[in-house]
Formats: sequence, structure tokens, C-alpha cells
Amino acid sequence: MKRLTLRKFVYLLLALLVFNCSSDSSDDVQEQEEENQNSAVTYNNTVRAIISNNCTNCHGNPTANGAPTSYTTYTQVRNGIDNIISRINNASNPMPQNGLMTQSLRDDIQQWKDDGLLEN
Repeated sequence: MKRLTLRKFVYLLLALLVFNCSSDSSDDVQEQEEENQNSAVTYNNTVRAIISNNCTNCHGNPTANGAPTSYTTYTQVRNGIDNIISRINNASNPMPQNGLMTQSLRDDIQQWKDDGLLEN
């Protein structure tokens, strides 16, 4: 008798876990959409680090190695975004000069532009 009760208890627990893990609630979808909106690519949370790690060796302040423009501030990067995107995607004349950045990093910069060049 004790074994049968334990087995029923285990089945009951499993059933509760299965039913509690599923949800048809629209609240879950709304929360996910809000998280996606809150994770927009911005200069401060994404792009600044990419530029700093890949571009400012030459595009610093002062510039070096013949770089015509400094990309050390949000305004400088925002104003130069079309040139930056063109050069980071140019396999024959890439920036940085040692080769193309990963596709993921280039996608982040493009997404930043597409999202409206948000600073924060």
C-alpha cells in the first residue's frame, strides 16, 4: 500500500510540473517583446566597445596610421556611420586593416544604425 501511494505521489508531482511549465498567456509574449525592445543595440551598451576594440588604434584621438577621422565619441561615430559600415564590410579594403571583424560585430553595428543610432 505504501509503495502505491508513493507512486501516485510521484505521478502527481510530474503532472504538476508538466502543466505548470506550459503557458498560453499573452502576458508571456508581451514580456518577451518588452525584453527585445529593452535590448536594442545602443552606442553605450554595444557599439562603443566594438569601436574601441577594433577602430581606435588608428581612429583615436589623435588619429594614427593615416586615419582621417577620430571615432572616440558617440557624435563622431554617428556622423561617420555610413563610411564605417562601408569599410567594415569591404573585404578588399577592410577596416580594421588586419581583416574583417566577425559577422556578429558587423551585424551589431548595422543593427545600431537600423535602430536609429541610439546613444543609451
